[in-house]
Amino acid sequence: MTDPTPLDIVIAGGGTAGWTAAAILARFLGNRATITLVESDAIGTVGVGEATIPQIHNLIIGLGLDQADFLRRTNATFKLGIEFSDWLRPGHRYIHSFGQVGRGVGLIPFRQLWLRGRHLGVAGDYGDYSYNVAATRLGRFATTDGRDGKPTDLAYAYHFDAALFAQMLRDYAEERGVRRVEGLIERIERNGETGDIRALRLDRDREIAGSFFIDCTGFRSLLLGDALGVPFVDWRRFLPCDTALAVPSEMRAELRPYTQSMARPAGWQWRIPLQHRTGNGHVFCSAFMSVDEASELLLANVEGKPLADPRPIRFTSGRRQEFWSHNCVALGLAAGFMEPLESTSIHLVQSGLGRLLTLLSGDLSNVGTARDTFNRLSVIEWQRIRDFIVLHYVANDRTGEPFWDHCRSIELPATLAEKIALFREAGAFVREEEELFLDDSWGQVMIGQGIMPQSWSPLADNVPGQDVGPFLDTLAKSYRVKAETLPSHRDFVTSLTGDALEKHA
Repeated sequence: MTDPTPLDIVIAGGGTAGWTAAAILARFLGNRATITLVESDAIGTVGVGEATIPQIHNLIIGLGLDQADFLRRTNATFKLGIEFSDWLRPGHRYIHSFGQVGRGVGLIPFRQLWLRGRHLGVAGDYGDYSYNVAATRLGRFATTDGRDGKPTDLAYAYHFDAALFAQMLRDYAEERGVRRVEGLIERIERNGETGDIRALRLDRDREIAGSFFIDCTGFRSLLLGDALGVPFVDWRRFLPCDTALAVPSEMRAELRPYTQSMARPAGWQWRIPLQHRTGNGHVFCSAFMSVDEASELLLANVEGKPLADPRPIRFTSGRRQEFWSHNCVALGLAAGFMEPLESTSIHLVQSGLGRLLTLLSGDLSNVGTARDTFNRLSVIEWQRIRDFIVLHYVANDRTGEPFWDHCRSIELPATLAEKIALFREAGAFVREEEELFLDDSWGQVMIGQGIMPQSWSPLADNVPGQDVGPFLDTLAKSYRVKAETLPSHRDFVTSLTGDALEKHA
């Protein structure tokens, strides 16, 4: 066996996707690769990916970043989940929290015990049995238990300033040898025999050659889409929203440890608390609402003084037919657009990089199987996340509203239809192909959107009826008591960042 051939990797585009790729590849490939990133200050980034999911810890830990330093440099706060308001119907709300819901008894899953308890009239709200939900409702958070100092069982992610995060990753990557080239990409040079990308031709007649390319050029997808001609798979029949408005506002004294998602007549609004400001946005379908109407509605529902005018972002939900073609992999918006409803954009970048590092070899002339595997697994991941997002839209009781009536009429992807049918029949899920969202996530959203099983598993009948109520009551109380020992989310962030919050106030 010979030593692998050193890779000459060129990343086209910066932003969160490009600099995440640069940082991870520099960290894990070391001397096996030279890495060049090409970007232009003249091209802006979308830069609104401010909320994450717990898989972000894989990135933070993998890069060896210090959490307190990360919080200070990105103005980050903690996230325990997402509160969905008015999605099922006006006035209704539920929380999709991270982490486990309830606790099973032996082989009996908790959800089945809860379903039986609901039938007996002794079960509370499904969220009552989540430690994360208890802490969310109280506005409290800590990474260590207030009683014994041990790590809490809270699963968490972060809210942060995407531009500051990209700058932090850029500093990290450049310290480890990544070369940044400022310039506009004018055309893509390809090998006449293989069709592979040979080089990027920049302004002022400059050329950046490489053996492997990563497309992080955003919606333009200059390499994978334009140069290599990989088609775009349009998902608008499943996800009709096509426009977002983003606007920052002044920070609030209350620092919620969760993202807010509020249904609106033609879409939904997000609210994300950072240390120095609140991120706000309105995702909507332009066939049912104009930009002016959407902007007026967003500004009428912003907490605190807006710090800018709403900025429109046009998009089409979907993905590239392939994510790896020839010697090029696309990440971020160059690979496709996944609605930000469940905060999966950064995860898709890091999962794509993890998959690439696992499958990429030094011999780029013999990567057919690796490329096929990468594409197959990527398609599955994107489709399963798509299904999870579609679920929020199609399961609604907002009758008499044209947009929401349209959503209820959407023909479901077969994979989602099967999941809903199985849950209705037996309150069960089958996780396939290492899909991202686990049973507890599916259960919280199914129940939160009004989809209820017709029965429960016979396994739950092994617990006597008179014991189900006390078991559920004790469990809910234990989570409330644990959450009450935690400091406020604001106090905990302050304990890690010093007086940073006071400076922003």
